[in-house]
Amino acid sequence: MSRAVIRDLYNVRLLPAQGTATPLTDEEEQRVRAVLFSELGNKIADQGWVRFPAYSPEDRRRLVAVAHRLTAYWGQQVLVEAEDQTRVRLCLAGYEALRESSTARS
Repeated sequence: MSRAVIRDLYNVRLLPAQGTATPLTDEEEQRVRAVLFSELGNKIADQGWVRFPAYSPEDRRRLVAVAHRLTAYWGQQVLVEAEDQTRVRLCLAGYEALRESSTARS
């Protein structure tokens, strides 16, 4: 005689159809943006710019939001530029001019 085991499933989400992305919950989105703010902010502070993959419109919107937050935090504008369909570049305003002038002096 076999007994059926019934288990309660908590916090279970349906998987999306293959090829579609699952939207993040508000909490997950906040955590992702916090990590990007920290990691990308450190890289920009070190070298003046950073390149990061952005495969979807949501990824690009997230990076633009992080750039706006860094701008507000530092009081210095962080520019966002799409390099191609899959990469976005964030840099401090004036970084290109500083880089070109230092190359000219060398």
